[in-house]
Amino acid sequence: MTDTLETAAQTPADPPAGVAHDAPSGAARRRRRAEKRTAAKAARRPELGPAPSRARRIDIEIDPGDPLLVYLQSASGPVEIGALPAYSSAVAKMIAQEVQLVVPLVTSGELVGILALGQRLSERTYSRNDRRLLDSLARYAAPALRLGQLMRVQERQARERERIEQELHVAQLIQQQFLPAELPELGGWTVAAFYRPARTVGGDFYDLIELPDGRIMVVTGDVTDKGVPAALVMASTHALLRSTAAVVTSPGEVLRRVNELLIPQIPTHMFVTCLVLVLDLESGRTHFANAGHNLPYVRRGDDVVQLHARGMPLGLMSGSIYEEHETVIGPGEIVLLYSDGITEQHDSAGEMFGFGRTADLVAGAGTGQELVDGAVQELGIFSTGVEQEDDITLVTLQRGRRGGAAETVSFAVASVPGNERDAMDRVASIAAHALGGARLNALKTAVSETVMNAIEHGNRGDATLDVLIAVRRTSDYVTVEVADFGRGLRRDAETPDLDLKLAGLQTPRGWGLFLVRELVDKVEEFSDGDRHVVRLAMRADGRDAAGGVQRNGGNHEPES
Repeated sequence: MTDTLETAAQTPADPPAGVAHDAPSGAARRRRRAEKRTAAKAARRPELGPAPSRARRIDIEIDPGDPLLVYLQSASGPVEIGALPAYSSAVAKMIAQEVQLVVPLVTSGELVGILALGQRLSERTYSRNDRRLLDSLARYAAPALRLGQLMRVQERQARERERIEQELHVAQLIQQQFLPAELPELGGWTVAAFYRPARTVGGDFYDLIELPDGRIMVVTGDVTDKGVPAALVMASTHALLRSTAAVVTSPGEVLRRVNELLIPQIPTHMFVTCLVLVLDLESGRTHFANAGHNLPYVRRGDDVVQLHARGMPLGLMSGSIYEEHETVIGPGEIVLLYSDGITEQHDSAGEMFGFGRTADLVAGAGTGQELVDGAVQELGIFSTGVEQEDDITLVTLQRGRRGGAAETVSFAVASVPGNERDAMDRVASIAAHALGGARLNALKTAVSETVMNAIEHGNRGDATLDVLIAVRRTSDYVTVEVADFGRGLRRDAETPDLDLKLAGLQTPRGWGLFLVRELVDKVEEFSDGDRHVVRLAMRADGRDAAGGVQRNGGNHEPES
Protein backbone atom coordinates (compact mmCIF):
# COMPACT_ATOMS: atom_id res chain seq x y z
CA MET A 1 0.00 0.00 0.00
CA THR A 2 1.36 3.40 -0.94
CA ASP A 3 2.26 5.43 2.15
CA THR A 4 -0.14 8.39 1.95
CA LEU A 5 -0.20 9.11 5.66
CA GLU A 6 3.16 10.87 5.83
CA THR A 7 3.14 14.58 4.89
CA ALA A 8 6.16 15.80 2.90
CA ALA A 9 7.80 19.18 3.82
CA GLN A 10 7.13 21.94 1.34
CA THR A 11 9.97 24.25 0.14
CA PRO A 12 9.20 27.83 -0.96
CA ALA A 13 10.25 28.74 -4.48
CA ASP A 14 13.61 30.45 -5.04
CA PRO A 15 13.47 34.23 -5.72
CA PRO A 16 13.83 35.37 -9.33
CA ALA A 17 17.39 35.75 -10.61
CA GLY A 18 18.92 39.24 -10.39
CA VAL A 19 16.75 40.36 -7.51
CA ALA A 20 18.63 41.75 -4.52
CA HIS A 21 18.28 39.97 -1.16
CA ASP A 22 18.32 41.24 2.31
CA ALA A 23 20.08 39.16 4.92
CA PRO A 24 18.61 35.71 5.24
CA SER A 25 15.56 35.69 7.44
CA GLY A 26 14.96 33.13 10.21
CA ALA A 27 12.65 31.11 7.91
CA ALA A 28 15.27 31.05 5.17
CA ARG A 29 17.95 29.89 7.60
CA ARG A 30 15.71 27.09 8.85
CA ARG A 31 14.96 26.03 5.29
CA ARG A 32 18.66 25.79 4.43
CA ARG A 33 19.40 23.75 7.53
CA ALA A 34 16.58 21.33 6.62
CA GLU A 35 18.00 20.92 3.13
CA LYS A 36 21.40 20.12 4.52
CA ARG A 37 19.98 17.51 6.93
CA THR A 38 18.04 15.84 4.10
CA ALA A 39 21.14 15.72 1.90
CA ALA A 40 23.22 14.29 4.75
CA LYS A 41 20.60 11.60 5.47
CA ALA A 42 20.52 10.59 1.82
CA ALA A 43 24.34 10.43 1.77
CA ARG A 44 24.35 8.07 4.80
CA ARG A 45 21.84 5.63 3.10
CA PRO A 46 22.80 5.46 -0.56
CA GLU A 47 21.88 1.78 -0.71
CA LEU A 48 18.12 2.51 -0.36
CA GLY A 49 17.87 4.24 -3.73
CA PRO A 50 14.66 5.99 -4.81
CA ALA A 51 11.39 5.09 -3.06
CA PRO A 52 9.23 2.65 -4.94
CA SER A 53 6.31 4.18 -6.81
CA ARG A 54 3.80 1.39 -6.07
CA ALA A 55 2.91 -0.75 -3.09
CA ARG A 56 3.02 -4.53 -3.03
CA ARG A 57 -0.42 -6.19 -3.13
CA ILE A 58 -1.37 -8.35 -0.16
CA ASP A 59 -3.66 -11.20 -1.24
CA ILE A 60 -5.08 -13.44 1.49
CA GLU A 61 -8.12 -15.72 1.37
CA ILE A 62 -9.83 -16.35 4.70
CA ASP A 63 -11.82 -19.52 5.29
CA PRO A 64 -15.42 -18.79 6.42
CA GLY A 65 -14.83 -20.80 9.61
CA ASP A 66 -11.59 -19.07 10.57
CA PRO A 67 -11.71 -17.66 14.16
CA LEU A 68 -10.13 -14.44 12.91
CA LEU A 69 -13.49 -13.38 11.50
CA VAL A 70 -15.22 -13.64 14.89
CA TYR A 71 -12.36 -11.73 16.52
CA LEU A 72 -12.41 -8.88 14.00
CA GLN A 73 -16.20 -8.52 14.07
CA SER A 74 -15.98 -7.33 17.69
CA ALA A 75 -12.75 -5.32 17.30
CA SER A 76 -13.06 -1.61 18.07
CA GLY A 77 -10.67 -0.41 15.39
CA PRO A 78 -7.34 -1.21 13.65
CA VAL A 79 -5.49 -4.14 15.25
CA GLU A 80 -1.75 -4.91 15.29
CA ILE A 81 -0.85 -8.23 13.72
CA GLY A 82 0.66 -9.40 16.99
CA ALA A 83 -2.67 -8.97 18.80
CA LEU A 84 -4.55 -11.31 16.48
CA PRO A 85 -5.19 -14.99 17.43
CA ALA A 86 -2.03 -16.95 16.59
CA TYR A 87 -4.01 -20.19 15.96
CA SER A 88 -5.72 -18.65 12.93
CA SER A 89 -4.41 -19.95 9.60
CA ALA A 90 -5.25 -16.59 8.03
CA VAL A 91 -3.05 -14.78 10.58
CA ALA A 92 -0.16 -17.09 9.69
CA LYS A 93 -0.59 -16.16 6.02
CA MET A 94 -0.62 -12.46 6.93
CA ILE A 95 2.58 -12.76 8.93
CA ALA A 96 4.21 -14.50 5.97
CA GLN A 97 3.26 -11.49 3.81
CA GLU A 98 4.59 -9.02 6.41
CA VAL A 99 1.21 -7.56 7.37
CA GLN A 100 1.54 -5.16 10.30
CA LEU A 101 -1.95 -3.72 10.75
CA VAL A 102 -5.47 -5.08 10.06
CA VAL A 103 -8.48 -2.77 9.81
CA PRO A 104 -11.88 -4.52 10.10
CA LEU A 105 -14.68 -3.18 7.88
CA VAL A 106 -17.86 -3.57 9.93
CA THR A 107 -21.33 -2.23 9.14
CA SER A 108 -24.59 -2.95 11.02
CA GLY A 109 -22.67 -5.34 13.25
CA GLU A 110 -21.52 -7.45 10.28
CA LEU A 111 -17.92 -7.92 9.14
CA VAL A 112 -17.97 -7.29 5.39
CA GLY A 113 -14.21 -7.17 4.73
CA ILE A 114 -10.78 -6.31 6.10
CA LEU A 115 -8.01 -3.90 5.13
CA ALA A 116 -4.53 -5.43 5.60
CA LEU A 117 -1.53 -3.05 5.58
CA GLY A 118 2.12 -3.96 5.38
CA GLN A 119 5.14 -1.88 6.42
CA ARG A 120 4.97 1.84 5.61
CA LEU A 121 7.26 2.93 2.80
CA SER A 122 8.84 5.42 5.15
CA GLU A 123 9.60 2.51 7.54
CA ARG A 124 7.87 4.40 10.33
CA THR A 125 5.32 2.70 12.56
CA TYR A 126 1.62 3.55 12.29
CA SER A 127 0.94 6.50 14.56
CA ARG A 128 -2.18 7.22 16.61
CA ASN A 129 -3.31 9.73 13.98
CA ASP A 130 -2.79 7.10 11.30
CA ARG A 131 -5.02 4.67 13.19
CA ARG A 132 -7.73 7.30 13.68
CA LEU A 133 -7.64 8.11 9.98
CA LEU A 134 -7.89 4.40 9.05
CA ASP A 135 -10.74 3.85 11.50
CA SER A 136 -12.63 6.81 10.02
CA LEU A 137 -11.98 5.49 6.51
CA ALA A 138 -13.33 2.06 7.51
CA ARG A 139 -16.58 3.58 8.81
CA TYR A 140 -17.27 5.10 5.39
CA ALA A 141 -15.88 2.24 3.30
CA ALA A 142 -17.74 -0.62 5.03
CA PRO A 143 -21.31 0.43 4.05
CA ALA A 144 -20.20 1.16 0.48
CA LEU A 145 -18.49 -2.24 0.27
CA ARG A 146 -21.57 -3.97 1.66
CA LEU A 147 -23.79 -2.22 -0.85
CA GLY A 148 -21.54 -3.39 -3.68
CA GLN A 149 -21.62 -6.94 -2.34
CA LEU A 150 -25.42 -6.92 -2.16
CA MET A 151 -25.70 -5.59 -5.71
CA ARG A 152 -23.44 -8.36 -7.00
CA VAL A 153 -25.50 -10.96 -5.13
CA GLN A 154 -28.73 -9.54 -6.57
CA GLU A 155 -27.28 -9.59 -10.07
CA ARG A 156 -26.29 -13.24 -9.67
CA GLN A 157 -29.72 -14.09 -8.27
CA ALA A 158 -31.46 -12.26 -11.12
CA ARG A 159 -29.42 -14.18 -13.69
CA GLU A 160 -30.18 -17.44 -11.90
CA ARG A 161 -33.91 -16.65 -11.75
CA GLU A 162 -33.92 -15.81 -15.44
CA ARG A 163 -32.16 -19.09 -16.25
CA ILE A 164 -34.60 -21.08 -14.11
CA GLU A 165 -37.61 -19.32 -15.64
CA GLN A 166 -36.35 -20.11 -19.14
CA GLU A 167 -35.81 -23.75 -18.22
CA LEU A 168 -39.26 -23.97 -16.61
CA HIS A 169 -40.84 -22.44 -19.69
CA VAL A 170 -39.18 -25.09 -21.85
CA ALA A 171 -40.29 -27.79 -19.39
CA GLN A 172 -43.85 -26.44 -19.56
CA LEU A 173 -43.83 -26.61 -23.36
CA ILE A 174 -42.49 -30.16 -23.22
CA GLN A 175 -45.09 -31.23 -20.64
CA GLN A 176 -47.92 -29.82 -22.72
CA GLN A 177 -46.93 -32.27 -25.44
CA PHE A 178 -47.88 -35.13 -23.11
CA LEU A 179 -51.43 -33.83 -22.68
CA PRO A 180 -53.87 -34.43 -25.54
CA ALA A 181 -53.64 -31.45 -27.86
CA GLU A 182 -57.06 -32.42 -29.17
CA LEU A 183 -59.49 -34.86 -27.60
CA PRO A 184 -60.82 -37.45 -30.03
CA GLU A 185 -64.44 -37.29 -31.08
CA LEU A 186 -65.88 -40.42 -29.54
CA GLY A 187 -68.94 -41.69 -31.36
CA GLY A 188 -71.97 -40.78 -29.30
CA TRP A 189 -69.85 -39.62 -26.35
CA THR A 190 -68.75 -36.16 -25.22
CA VAL A 191 -65.40 -35.58 -23.50
CA ALA A 192 -64.40 -32.48 -21.53
CA ALA A 193 -61.17 -31.87 -19.62
CA PHE A 194 -59.47 -29.25 -17.47
CA TYR A 195 -55.86 -29.16 -16.29
CA ARG A 196 -54.07 -26.52 -14.22
CA PRO A 197 -50.74 -27.15 -12.44
CA ALA A 198 -50.02 -25.58 -9.06
CA ARG A 199 -46.65 -24.43 -10.40
CA THR A 200 -45.29 -23.85 -13.88
CA VAL A 201 -45.10 -27.59 -14.40
CA GLY A 202 -46.92 -30.30 -12.49
CA GLY A 203 -47.30 -34.01 -11.86
CA ASP A 204 -50.92 -34.63 -12.94
CA PHE A 205 -51.68 -36.16 -16.32
CA TYR A 206 -54.52 -37.62 -18.36
CA ASP A 207 -54.77 -39.28 -21.73
CA LEU A 208 -57.18 -41.00 -24.11
CA ILE A 209 -55.60 -43.87 -26.02
CA GLU A 210 -57.26 -45.57 -28.98
CA LEU A 211 -56.78 -49.33 -28.68
CA PRO A 212 -56.36 -51.71 -31.64
CA ASP A 213 -59.79 -53.30 -31.00
CA GLY A 214 -61.58 -49.93 -31.29
CA ARG A 215 -62.08 -49.35 -27.58
CA ILE A 216 -60.75 -46.27 -25.79
CA MET A 217 -58.42 -46.36 -22.78
CA VAL A 218 -58.88 -43.35 -20.50
CA VAL A 219 -56.04 -42.68 -18.04
CA THR A 220 -55.67 -40.15 -15.22
CA GLY A 221 -52.73 -39.97 -12.82
CA ASP A 222 -51.13 -37.91 -10.08
CA VAL A 223 -47.44 -37.94 -9.10
CA THR A 224 -46.62 -37.12 -5.49
CA ASP A 225 -44.89 -33.77 -5.02
CA LYS A 226 -45.07 -30.83 -7.41
CA GLY A 227 -42.83 -28.95 -9.80
CA VAL A 228 -40.00 -30.28 -11.95
CA PRO A 229 -39.35 -33.61 -10.10
CA ALA A 230 -43.03 -34.55 -10.38
CA ALA A 231 -43.12 -33.48 -14.03
CA LEU A 232 -40.17 -35.74 -14.86
CA VAL A 233 -41.83 -38.75 -13.20
CA MET A 234 -45.10 -37.86 -14.91
CA ALA A 235 -43.41 -37.92 -18.33
CA SER A 236 -41.85 -41.32 -17.63
CA THR A 237 -45.12 -42.81 -16.35
CA HIS A 238 -47.08 -41.43 -19.29
CA ALA A 239 -44.64 -42.98 -21.77
CA LEU A 240 -44.79 -46.35 -19.99
CA LEU A 241 -48.60 -46.35 -20.02
CA ARG A 242 -48.74 -45.60 -23.74
CA SER A 243 -46.18 -48.25 -24.67
CA THR A 244 -47.86 -50.86 -22.45
CA ALA A 245 -51.34 -50.10 -23.85
CA ALA A 246 -50.04 -51.00 -27.29
CA VAL A 247 -49.33 -54.54 -26.03
CA VAL A 248 -52.11 -55.32 -23.51
CA THR A 249 -55.58 -53.83 -23.05
CA SER A 250 -56.56 -55.19 -19.64
CA PRO A 251 -56.53 -52.24 -17.17
CA GLY A 252 -55.23 -54.37 -14.29
CA GLU A 253 -52.45 -55.88 -16.38
CA VAL A 254 -51.47 -52.44 -17.73
CA LEU A 255 -51.04 -51.12 -14.19
CA ARG A 256 -49.13 -54.24 -13.08
CA ARG A 257 -46.61 -53.98 -15.91
CA VAL A 258 -46.15 -50.22 -15.55
CA ASN A 259 -45.56 -50.65 -11.81
CA GLU A 260 -42.76 -53.18 -12.41
CA LEU A 261 -41.15 -50.93 -15.04
CA LEU A 262 -41.45 -47.80 -12.92
CA ILE A 263 -39.98 -49.12 -9.65
CA PRO A 264 -36.31 -49.08 -10.82
CA GLN A 265 -36.71 -45.56 -12.23
CA ILE A 266 -38.72 -43.62 -9.66
CA PRO A 267 -36.88 -41.61 -6.95
CA THR A 268 -37.18 -42.68 -3.32
CA HIS A 269 -40.28 -41.45 -1.47
CA MET A 270 -42.16 -40.74 -4.72
CA PHE A 271 -45.05 -42.70 -6.21
CA VAL A 272 -47.85 -42.33 -8.76
CA THR A 273 -51.59 -42.82 -8.32
CA CYS A 274 -53.31 -43.88 -11.51
CA LEU A 275 -56.75 -44.89 -12.78
CA VAL A 276 -57.30 -46.79 -16.04
CA LEU A 277 -60.69 -47.29 -17.74
CA VAL A 278 -61.23 -49.18 -20.98
CA LEU A 279 -64.44 -48.04 -22.66
CA ASP A 280 -66.54 -49.77 -25.34
CA LEU A 281 -68.21 -46.92 -27.20
CA GLU A 282 -71.06 -48.99 -28.64
CA SER A 283 -72.23 -50.78 -25.50
CA GLY A 284 -70.94 -48.49 -22.72
CA ARG A 285 -69.29 -51.53 -21.14
CA THR A 286 -66.33 -50.32 -19.09
CA HIS A 287 -63.48 -52.21 -17.42
CA PHE A 288 -61.41 -50.32 -14.85
CA ALA A 289 -58.57 -50.76 -12.34
CA ASN A 290 -57.17 -48.36 -9.77
CA ALA A 291 -53.65 -47.76 -8.41
CA GLY A 292 -54.48 -45.65 -5.36
CA HIS A 293 -56.18 -42.84 -7.33
CA ASN A 294 -59.33 -40.95 -6.32
CA LEU A 295 -62.45 -43.04 -7.00
CA PRO A 296 -64.35 -41.77 -10.05
CA TYR A 297 -67.95 -40.57 -9.73
CA VAL A 298 -70.82 -41.61 -12.01
CA ARG A 299 -74.07 -39.63 -12.22
CA ARG A 300 -76.89 -42.12 -12.92
CA GLY A 301 -80.23 -40.37 -13.04
CA ASP A 302 -80.68 -38.74 -9.65
CA ASP A 303 -78.01 -40.88 -8.00
CA VAL A 304 -74.25 -40.38 -7.74
CA VAL A 305 -72.11 -43.49 -7.22
CA GLN A 306 -68.37 -44.22 -7.06
CA LEU A 307 -66.53 -46.89 -9.02
CA HIS A 308 -64.65 -48.83 -6.34
CA ALA A 309 -61.37 -50.59 -7.12
CA ARG A 310 -58.26 -51.04 -4.98
CA GLY A 311 -54.54 -51.22 -5.63
CA MET A 312 -51.18 -49.89 -4.47
CA PRO A 313 -49.86 -46.71 -6.09
CA LEU A 314 -47.34 -47.27 -8.87
CA GLY A 315 -43.66 -47.32 -7.95
CA LEU A 316 -44.09 -48.43 -4.33
CA MET A 317 -44.12 -52.22 -4.19
CA SER A 318 -42.97 -54.86 -6.65
CA GLY A 319 -45.42 -57.68 -7.34
CA SER A 320 -48.55 -55.58 -6.77
CA ILE A 321 -51.80 -56.95 -8.22
CA TYR A 322 -54.59 -54.65 -9.38
CA GLU A 323 -58.22 -55.64 -9.15
CA GLU A 324 -60.23 -55.26 -12.34
CA HIS A 325 -63.92 -54.37 -12.24
CA GLU A 326 -66.66 -53.89 -14.80
CA THR A 327 -69.59 -51.50 -15.14
CA VAL A 328 -71.86 -50.18 -17.90
CA ILE A 329 -72.20 -46.47 -18.59
CA GLY A 330 -75.76 -45.90 -19.74
CA PRO A 331 -77.13 -43.25 -22.10
CA GLY A 332 -76.99 -39.77 -20.53
CA GLU A 333 -74.72 -40.86 -17.66
CA ILE A 334 -71.66 -38.78 -16.74
CA VAL A 335 -68.33 -40.07 -15.42
CA LEU A 336 -65.96 -37.73 -13.53
CA LEU A 337 -62.26 -38.54 -13.18
CA TYR A 338 -60.32 -36.09 -11.00
CA SER A 339 -57.16 -35.57 -8.95
CA ASP A 340 -56.93 -34.59 -5.29
CA GLY A 341 -56.10 -31.02 -6.31
CA ILE A 342 -59.83 -30.28 -6.05
CA THR A 343 -60.85 -32.39 -3.03
CA GLU A 344 -57.86 -31.38 -0.87
CA GLN A 345 -57.90 -27.65 -1.64
CA HIS A 346 -58.38 -25.56 1.53
CA ASP A 347 -60.25 -22.32 2.02
CA SER A 348 -59.07 -19.36 4.11
CA ALA A 349 -60.43 -21.02 7.27
CA GLY A 350 -58.47 -24.23 6.65
CA GLU A 351 -61.47 -26.35 5.57
CA MET A 352 -61.03 -28.74 2.62
CA PHE A 353 -63.29 -28.71 -0.43
CA GLY A 354 -63.79 -32.42 0.17
CA PHE A 355 -65.61 -35.29 -1.50
CA GLY A 356 -69.08 -34.16 -0.43
CA ARG A 357 -68.90 -30.90 -2.39
CA THR A 358 -67.44 -32.78 -5.36
CA ALA A 359 -70.31 -35.30 -5.32
CA ASP A 360 -72.83 -32.44 -5.15
CA LEU A 361 -71.29 -30.91 -8.27
CA VAL A 362 -71.70 -34.24 -10.09
CA ALA A 363 -75.32 -34.50 -8.98
CA GLY A 364 -76.20 -30.99 -10.19
CA ALA A 365 -74.53 -31.06 -13.62
CA GLY A 366 -76.60 -31.48 -16.76
CA THR A 367 -73.62 -32.22 -19.02
CA GLY A 368 -69.97 -33.11 -18.66
CA GLN A 369 -68.96 -29.63 -19.71
CA GLU A 370 -71.30 -28.12 -17.13
CA LEU A 371 -69.65 -30.32 -14.51
CA VAL A 372 -66.14 -29.14 -15.46
CA ASP A 373 -67.15 -25.48 -15.62
CA GLY A 374 -69.07 -25.68 -12.35
CA ALA A 375 -66.24 -27.44 -10.52
CA VAL A 376 -63.66 -24.86 -11.59
CA GLN A 377 -65.98 -21.98 -10.67
CA GLU A 378 -67.00 -23.39 -7.28
CA LEU A 379 -63.41 -24.25 -6.37
CA GLY A 380 -62.33 -20.70 -7.24
CA ILE A 381 -65.01 -19.20 -5.02
CA PHE A 382 -64.27 -21.65 -2.20
CA SER A 383 -60.52 -20.92 -2.18
CA THR A 384 -60.65 -17.14 -2.71
CA GLY A 385 -57.50 -15.57 -1.30
CA VAL A 386 -55.76 -18.94 -0.92
CA GLU A 387 -52.95 -20.19 -3.13
CA GLN A 388 -53.63 -23.29 -5.25
CA GLU A 389 -52.10 -26.15 -3.28
CA ASP A 390 -51.89 -28.95 -5.84
CA ASP A 391 -52.33 -29.69 -9.52
CA ILE A 392 -55.97 -29.87 -10.64
CA THR A 393 -57.19 -32.33 -13.27
CA LEU A 394 -60.81 -32.95 -14.30
CA VAL A 395 -61.97 -35.29 -17.07
CA THR A 396 -65.63 -36.03 -17.83
CA LEU A 397 -67.13 -38.66 -20.13
CA GLN A 398 -70.80 -38.45 -21.06
CA ARG A 399 -72.60 -41.00 -23.14
CA GLY A 400 -75.15 -39.54 -25.54
CA ARG A 401 -78.79 -40.40 -24.88
CA ARG A 402 -79.10 -41.98 -28.32
CA GLY A 403 -76.11 -44.22 -27.64
CA GLY A 404 -74.09 -45.83 -30.39
CA ALA A 405 -71.86 -44.00 -32.83
CA ALA A 406 -72.23 -40.37 -33.78
CA GLU A 407 -74.65 -39.68 -36.60
CA THR A 408 -72.66 -38.59 -39.64
CA VAL A 409 -74.07 -37.56 -43.01
CA SER A 410 -71.75 -36.93 -45.97
CA PHE A 411 -72.54 -35.48 -49.40
CA ALA A 412 -70.86 -33.53 -52.20
CA VAL A 413 -71.75 -30.55 -54.40
CA ALA A 414 -70.17 -29.56 -57.68
CA SER A 415 -68.01 -26.43 -57.78
CA VAL A 416 -70.71 -24.33 -59.42
CA PRO A 417 -71.77 -20.93 -58.03
CA GLY A 418 -75.12 -21.24 -56.31
CA ASN A 419 -74.51 -24.74 -54.93
CA GLU A 420 -73.52 -23.18 -51.63
CA ARG A 421 -77.24 -22.54 -51.00
CA ASP A 422 -78.07 -26.21 -51.56
CA ALA A 423 -75.29 -27.24 -49.16
CA MET A 424 -76.55 -24.74 -46.59
CA ASP A 425 -80.12 -26.11 -46.72
CA ARG A 426 -79.03 -29.74 -46.42
CA VAL A 427 -76.82 -28.98 -43.40
CA ALA A 428 -79.67 -27.07 -41.78
CA SER A 429 -82.04 -30.02 -42.16
CA ILE A 430 -79.51 -32.32 -40.46
CA ALA A 431 -78.68 -29.91 -37.61
CA ALA A 432 -82.22 -28.74 -36.91
CA HIS A 433 -82.72 -31.20 -34.05
CA ALA A 434 -79.70 -29.79 -32.13
CA LEU A 435 -79.88 -26.10 -33.06
CA GLY A 436 -82.69 -23.68 -33.48
CA GLY A 437 -83.47 -20.07 -34.13
CA ALA A 438 -80.55 -17.69 -34.35
CA ARG A 439 -77.90 -20.36 -33.79
CA LEU A 440 -79.18 -22.49 -36.67
CA ASN A 441 -79.26 -19.43 -38.92
CA ALA A 442 -75.69 -18.56 -37.87
CA LEU A 443 -74.52 -22.06 -38.82
CA LYS A 444 -76.34 -21.82 -42.18
CA THR A 445 -74.59 -18.53 -43.01
CA ALA A 446 -71.19 -19.92 -41.94
CA VAL A 447 -71.67 -23.04 -44.10
CA SER A 448 -72.73 -20.95 -47.10
CA GLU A 449 -69.66 -18.69 -46.81
CA THR A 450 -67.30 -21.65 -46.34
CA VAL A 451 -68.71 -23.67 -49.28
CA MET A 452 -68.65 -20.61 -51.55
CA ASN A 453 -65.01 -20.02 -50.63
CA ALA A 454 -64.23 -23.68 -51.40
CA ILE A 455 -65.92 -23.40 -54.81
CA GLU A 456 -64.30 -20.12 -55.87
CA HIS A 457 -60.84 -20.35 -54.30
CA GLY A 458 -60.23 -23.96 -53.30
CA ASN A 459 -61.46 -25.63 -56.50
CA ARG A 460 -61.06 -22.44 -58.57
CA GLY A 461 -64.55 -22.77 -60.05
CA ASP A 462 -63.71 -26.09 -61.74
CA ALA A 463 -67.10 -27.83 -62.10
CA THR A 464 -65.38 -31.23 -62.39
CA LEU A 465 -64.15 -30.92 -58.79
CA ASP A 466 -66.57 -31.53 -55.93
CA VAL A 467 -66.76 -29.85 -52.55
CA LEU A 468 -67.11 -32.60 -49.94
CA ILE A 469 -69.29 -31.92 -46.90
CA ALA A 470 -69.60 -34.06 -43.75
CA VAL A 471 -72.05 -33.25 -40.95
CA ARG A 472 -71.65 -35.00 -37.60
CA ARG A 473 -74.16 -34.83 -34.77
CA THR A 474 -73.38 -35.80 -31.18
CA SER A 475 -75.37 -35.18 -28.02
CA ASP A 476 -73.72 -31.80 -27.52
CA TYR A 477 -72.13 -30.78 -30.85
CA VAL A 478 -72.76 -30.26 -34.52
CA THR A 479 -69.61 -30.24 -36.64
CA VAL A 480 -69.45 -29.51 -40.36
CA GLU A 481 -66.37 -30.29 -42.45
CA VAL A 482 -65.99 -28.62 -45.85
CA ALA A 483 -63.21 -30.07 -48.03
CA ASP A 484 -61.87 -28.79 -51.35
CA PHE A 485 -58.80 -29.52 -53.44
CA GLY A 486 -56.96 -26.32 -52.64
CA ARG A 487 -53.22 -26.54 -52.12
CA GLY A 488 -52.37 -26.19 -48.45
CA LEU A 489 -53.80 -24.00 -45.72
CA ARG A 490 -55.05 -20.51 -46.42
CA ARG A 491 -52.74 -17.74 -45.35
CA ASP A 492 -54.36 -15.43 -42.82
CA ALA A 493 -55.52 -12.20 -44.40
CA GLU A 494 -55.29 -8.88 -42.64
CA THR A 495 -58.01 -8.23 -40.07
CA PRO A 496 -61.01 -6.75 -41.90
CA ASP A 497 -61.58 -3.04 -41.27
CA LEU A 498 -64.78 -1.46 -42.61
CA ASP A 499 -63.31 2.05 -42.88
CA LEU A 500 -60.30 0.79 -44.84
CA LYS A 501 -62.51 -1.27 -47.13
CA LEU A 502 -64.80 1.71 -47.90
CA ALA A 503 -61.72 3.83 -48.60
CA GLY A 504 -60.47 1.22 -51.07
CA LEU A 505 -57.40 0.49 -48.97
CA GLN A 506 -58.28 -3.14 -48.16
CA THR A 507 -59.16 -6.06 -50.43
CA PRO A 508 -62.23 -8.26 -49.80
CA ARG A 509 -59.98 -11.21 -48.85
CA GLY A 510 -60.47 -12.40 -45.31
CA TRP A 511 -63.99 -11.03 -44.82
CA GLY A 512 -65.68 -14.40 -45.36
CA LEU A 513 -63.46 -16.23 -42.86
CA PHE A 514 -63.76 -13.31 -40.43
CA LEU A 515 -67.55 -13.60 -40.62
CA VAL A 516 -67.46 -17.38 -40.17
CA ARG A 517 -65.30 -17.13 -37.05
CA GLU A 518 -67.82 -14.72 -35.55
CA LEU A 519 -70.78 -16.98 -36.28
CA VAL A 520 -69.73 -20.39 -34.91
CA ASP A 521 -68.10 -21.59 -31.69
CA LYS A 522 -64.93 -22.90 -33.31
CA VAL A 523 -63.21 -22.92 -36.70
CA GLU A 524 -60.29 -25.19 -37.62
CA GLU A 525 -58.26 -25.46 -40.82
CA PHE A 526 -56.10 -28.46 -41.70
CA SER A 527 -54.90 -30.61 -44.58
CA ASP A 528 -56.13 -34.16 -45.17
CA GLY A 529 -54.05 -35.70 -47.93
CA ASP A 530 -54.64 -33.63 -51.05
CA ARG A 531 -57.64 -31.84 -49.55
CA HIS A 532 -57.92 -28.59 -47.64
CA VAL A 533 -60.52 -28.91 -44.86
CA VAL A 534 -62.38 -26.30 -42.82
CA ARG A 535 -64.17 -27.66 -39.75
CA LEU A 536 -66.99 -25.64 -38.17
CA ALA A 537 -68.21 -26.60 -34.70
CA MET A 538 -71.35 -25.37 -32.98
CA ARG A 539 -72.19 -26.36 -29.44
CA ALA A 540 -75.81 -27.42 -29.13
CA ASP A 541 -76.43 -25.54 -25.87
CA GLY A 542 -74.73 -22.40 -27.21
CA ARG A 543 -72.41 -21.82 -24.24
CA ASP A 544 -68.75 -20.94 -24.51
CA ALA A 545 -66.06 -22.82 -22.59
CA ALA A 546 -64.12 -20.83 -19.96
CA GLY A 547 -61.40 -21.10 -17.39
CA GLY A 548 -58.11 -22.94 -17.10
CA VAL A 549 -56.83 -25.24 -19.82
CA GLN A 550 -59.98 -26.85 -21.20
CA ARG A 551 -60.54 -29.36 -23.93
CA ASN A 552 -63.99 -30.26 -25.15
CA GLY A 553 -64.38 -32.47 -28.15
CA GLY A 554 -60.98 -31.35 -29.40
CA ASN A 555 -61.24 -27.76 -28.18
CA HIS A 556 -58.17 -26.50 -26.31
CA GLU A 557 -58.66 -23.09 -24.82
CA PRO A 558 -56.07 -21.17 -22.71
CA GLU A 559 -56.71 -19.93 -19.21
CA SER A 560 -58.29 -16.49 -19.16
